[in-house]
Amino acid sequence: MKKLMVNKGITLIKSGDFELNNLSDILKINGLNSSIAEITVSNSKKELTIGHFIMTPGSEFEYIYDSIEFKVITKGTIIAKDIEGHKFIAHVGDILLFTANTKVIFDGDSDGEAIYGTQGKAAKELHPKNFMETLI
Repeated sequence: MKKLMVNKGITLIKSGDFELNNLSDILKINGLNSSIAEITVSNSKKELTIGHFIMTPGSEFEYIYDSIEFKVITKGTIIAKDIEGHKFIAHVGDILLFTANTKVIFDGDSDGEAIYGTQGKAAKELHPKNFMETLI
């Protein structure tokens, strides 16, 4: 298991450093083809968590954001829908911003990757299995 060393200044986290978790196993949704990993990078009063999200075509899933979060699309397309059914289609370089207490449906036609940042501590079930959490 690696230890993430976050020093004052700049820290480079290379693509592929985190072993992603199968979101289908976590959410118990058959046919969901999505992977995720997140780690808390600060232990200040306003914790900051970063993560990597991948979704390939399969089942859609709902998620309720309990804090503000942004996803920067780095590959392909991620499709999010609000509770009224409005589609937000994000491509490479686009940012999806979710406010607290927002229910989002991630469309099963999504085929893309994103990095994200959110306020709060990383969920233990989403922590990469090959990293120990290190706080600055």
